[in-house]
Amino acid sequence: MDVKEQLIKAINSSVKSAQEAGMLPPGEMPSFVLEAPPKKELGDFATNAAMQSARVFHRKPRDIAEAIINCLSADFIDHTVIAGPGFINFYLKGSVLYDSLASIIAKGDSFGQLPPKNVKKIQVEYVSANPTGLLHVGHGRGAACGSALVNLLRAAGYPVASEYYINDAGNQIDHLAESVNARYLQLFGVDAQVPDDGYRGKDIIDTAQVIKDRDGDKYLHMDEGARLAALKEIALKEKLKCLKRDLQAFNVDFDIWFSERTLHPDAIMDAVETLKKTGDIYEKDGALWLKSTAYGDDKDRVVIRDNGVSTYLAADIAYHRNKFQRGFGKVINIWGADHHGYVARVEASLSMLGYNPDNLKVLLLQMVNLYRDGELVKMSKRTGQSVTLEELIEEVGTDAARYFFIMRSLDSQLDFDINLAKSQSNDNPVYYIQYAHARIASLFRQAAEMGIDTSEAPELTLLTDDKEIDLIKKIIEYPEEIERAAADYAPQRIARYVYDLAGDFHSFYNQCRCIGIEPELAKARLALCGAAQRAIRLALGILGISAPEKM
Repeated sequence: MDVKEQLIKAINSSVKSAQEAGMLPPGEMPSFVLEAPPKKELGDFATNAAMQSARVFHRKPRDIAEAIINCLSADFIDHTVIAGPGFINFYLKGSVLYDSLASIIAKGDSFGQLPPKNVKKIQVEYVSANPTGLLHVGHGRGAACGSALVNLLRAAGYPVASEYYINDAGNQIDHLAESVNARYLQLFGVDAQVPDDGYRGKDIIDTAQVIKDRDGDKYLHMDEGARLAALKEIALKEKLKCLKRDLQAFNVDFDIWFSERTLHPDAIMDAVETLKKTGDIYEKDGALWLKSTAYGDDKDRVVIRDNGVSTYLAADIAYHRNKFQRGFGKVINIWGADHHGYVARVEASLSMLGYNPDNLKVLLLQMVNLYRDGELVKMSKRTGQSVTLEELIEEVGTDAARYFFIMRSLDSQLDFDINLAKSQSNDNPVYYIQYAHARIASLFRQAAEMGIDTSEAPELTLLTDDKEIDLIKKIIEYPEEIERAAADYAPQRIARYVYDLAGDFHSFYNQCRCIGIEPELAKARLALCGAAQRAIRLALGILGISAPEKM
């Protein structure tokens, strides 16, 4: 148990003791924050526990803080101070930080991996772009944030499955087949036109060329219906292959690739029939309508058109029902911000089907604006359309792209500075972080060349400089950051944490020599460097970013 866990446990025990002594009334202690204060003179840790519990105990926060302090029993605390409206500042005995650092060193790569949570499996569905074109930078942000969220939840001890929903049914796939068909015929000199509602990107021409190169004129002399049917399946496979290629290049893998086709028609009609029996679907003008207004939607929605064809909403109802039928306890979707009005409809359908809509969490992804040389970049140089994820990776690299996508919360618009992402300077946050990791690796190479044995247990109490203490405290915060970031579905917290950690290391490095000094102090400082390096590497791993040994 690290020092923060011990301190949280001590605070909770103190509250119970104060209640038993009649100093505080009965009541459940709410969650509270324990963190390093912004100024050293305010102690090693500070908490808002007294203020958070005021609404439970109906006492003034400072009176609650006084009761907590009076009943506090923890031999690692030197003294406490009540500050402001009721903050409690804790000043720890010197040995506590060293014991915590020793524990971190002993844990190795298991540091920051929290115990398994006893909850049902969580599903995170993200990207799920139609397999009709290339991924663009908007998809890239969803891919980076979604995969980082999966990694984060797993580090926090949650059982998680990641899923990509393949929209491989419906009109868009028919239009894909028609578009590829036209381009395929054109490659043989046939005068064929892409339909008005078809896809005109260069990638469609590339797909047709792949088919021609592989199969020649095999489909040229088929009747149109047979050719369209054949090209539909081939084009869909080619598009999925390209999607998976680009995602893997972006360090994104999915546990499950779920085909929409598997829902047609049985699962969709079964869901519709269930909702008809509950009275949540009614017939009007030959179509079937969902009574979504009864659950907060602005109007009722068609689920089966008057021609008998199901809508996208019908498929989504069946899909989300399927998720919970598979046993997921929590479902997290990352959708584009343009889907905000869709959330109420899906939540309504889950309520109608008897599921708790609170078990669906939709995270809305805001736009990405690309800037180069201070100018907004709207179009791809290669295709004349939206900038593709593949192009962005080629220009700035996977690591920089992922960090820039993750470093802001999903619900905030992101301005992506291409020049900054490409720069090899401390102004570039991902370079700044990776350089800290590489700098530590260099220190260990130098130590090995000088014959310094870093395998021996160091005397950590030699670490007394302010920069050393700051670095120790920042490393100690890592497990708590994992817990809080996972609870908030906020991988951007880890991006910010590892940036701050790198900053504390660089400050330490610039003030505290690690090589060519008294041997025991060198070992202690190198041990601290090793702990910092591990925390940086593990945090970057959650973000899906590499931790280079040399730069």
